[in-house]
Amino acid sequence: MNKVSDNPLKNRDDISGRTMPLIIVTALFVTLYLVSNIMAVKVIGIADLFYFDAGTITFPLAYMLGDVLTEIWGYRTAKRVIWMTFFCNIIMVVCTQIGVWLPAPTHLQETTNAYNHIFSYVPRIVLASLVGFLCGELSNAWFMERIKKWTKGRYLWMRTIGSSAIAYLFDSVPFVLIAFLGEVTTRELLLMIALQYFLKLFIEAIFATPMAYAAISYINKLYLRR
Repeated sequence: MNKVSDNPLKNRDDISGRTMPLIIVTALFVTLYLVSNIMAVKVIGIADLFYFDAGTITFPLAYMLGDVLTEIWGYRTAKRVIWMTFFCNIIMVVCTQIGVWLPAPTHLQETTNAYNHIFSYVPRIVLASLVGFLCGELSNAWFMERIKKWTKGRYLWMRTIGSSAIAYLFDSVPFVLIAFLGEVTTRELLLMIALQYFLKLFIEAIFATPMAYAAISYINKLYLRR
């Protein structure tokens, strides 16, 4: 009787050690984009002057993880993760829309209306996000890779902030126009574009870049350069 051999890749130390960081970063990257798209349904207004969607707060953290992906695993891997996230967003829209169409009991009508109100608007948000996402994230990864070559691997802060400064233009403009055109006034639309851009860049520079430094240093030291 022939004995079936175990999968040679199963439980290998180098697989768990070197692949786990990529799995964790990818999972967080996808999660933050999905969360940002749901949060973006709510528009925050401060003093009738500052307008931005709630997803603006978490969105730069996803960009930070995109920087980590590109810095450690390269543009090709980052591009694969970006496309996978693209399809995960589509799956979210399909599943939440099925939830909108399914019948609900009468005594839960208030909850049903709230769900339908939020997730009926999500497809427009996701469409806007997907356009901005592909334009922004792909350009972010591409420019980060190029800046890394120009600086010969030095000045990580220049790569993270510099690539994001360009990519946020490709992201914020199409996102706001597709998501909110016709829903808010022209003045509010322009304020949202400007504030989203500078707020994302501020969060990137002050919070996300130090986090990227820490993540890249930790992953390289503990997992990839042993």
